[in-house]
Amino acid sequence: MNNKKEDVHTALQESFKNLILKHSFDKITIKMITDGAGLIRPTFYNHYADKYEVLEEICYDDIFKGSEMLIENKMPFEAIYYMFSSIENNREFYIQAARVEGQNSFEEIINNNLIKIFKSLFKYYGAESNGQDKFSVNDIAEYYARGLTFIILRWIEKGINISAKVLSNKYKLLVTNSLDDIIHDLINYE
Repeated sequence: MNNKKEDVHTALQESFKNLILKHSFDKITIKMITDGAGLIRPTFYNHYADKYEVLEEICYDDIFKGSEMLIENKMPFEAIYYMFSSIENNREFYIQAARVEGQNSFEEIINNNLIKIFKSLFKYYGAESNGQDKFSVNDIAEYYARGLTFIILRWIEKGINISAKVLSNKYKLLVTNSLDDIIHDLINYE
């Protein structure tokens, strides 16, 4: 039973991926997705609420699912590199997907998943909120998620113009140095 469900999900996802390379997200219909998968419309609704949910599951499976194991093993920078590599390896799809705006936007999908990833990271390191003078784990997770979401979106907007490895190194430099260090490096670089 589970294999059949996975097969249907895979067929619908592959159909969606092919369609988004040819059509804008707004023009893609459920019928187009099911026709491309060789399925009927009711089958789609047995598995997904709408095409936004398909996009969300594709993003989760491609970008975040594999990084969870790295987070569990306290390897945050490897997890970030994995995410960047997944996007780079599916460049054309993510350039199109990043154009999805609105309530269930690509940006929202990425940000929400990154919040979960950062919360997991803090949990595995044993970090917790204790005291009113500190930011909560949720606040810190959201802060880092928003920053990384910005970096991912900007990278995609620029056509994924640098490699995942270079971007990963730049991100690591950004989050492992203080603002003061970064300002000094910028001043000394110019």
